[in-house]
Amino acid sequence: MGNKVHPVGLRLGLNQEWQARWFAEKEYAQFLVEDMKVRRALQDKYREAGISRVDIERQSNTINVTLHTSRPGVVIGRGGQRVEEVRQILEELTGKKVKLTIEEVRQPELDAYLVAKGVAEQMERRIAFRRAIKQAIARTIQSGAKGIRIMCSGRLGGAEIARRQTLKEGRLPLQTLRANIDFGLCEARTTLGRIGVKVWIYKGDIIPEKVQVSGGKDATANKG
Repeated sequence: MGNKVHPVGLRLGLNQEWQARWFAEKEYAQFLVEDMKVRRALQDKYREAGISRVDIERQSNTINVTLHTSRPGVVIGRGGQRVEEVRQILEELTGKKVKLTIEEVRQPELDAYLVAKGVAEQMERRIAFRRAIKQAIARTIQSGAKGIRIMCSGRLGGAEIARRQTLKEGRLPLQTLRANIDFGLCEARTTLGRIGVKVWIYKGDIIPEKVQVSGGKDATANKG
């Protein structure tokens, strides 16, 4: 049996960043539950906003929330009215001061979670899963990705027995730590049951730069 390793977790600290950047000892469980509530509230509030990820930082009694979305206009609203409403909801939820920052995802075709969510939404609209997968792969490759793999699991096509279908194009070096690989998981809630959609996107290698240190010796430092 092979052990599956999360491609993002394997590269944390190398070319991937943590989505929760804080440290706690006694309040760890409390902060973890708060983070889950914040992310769930934002996903429920902005279902149509194309939210890719939510980064959370903590400073004493302040929570800094960074929302990465492909449709910032939906989140901001007219004159920033919706941002203020959501900030008040999060403050009531956590009991702390919340600073909300919106960042735009300029290429949603290269974001693994948004690609998986797009395929899942098409399945929910009863579009053939093969067609949805092939269209997503074509758009991602045209956007500059070097490789992509999409896997769907469940009662595909209304079959009685669940199965797994995988389509791939380009390279996908999962064992190379310098490879910049994004991973996303989403579920399609169909009338026949849930269908899981997993997406891996290979964007290229991140080569560490050589930094000159005192003493004449070279040292390497990772970018990002």
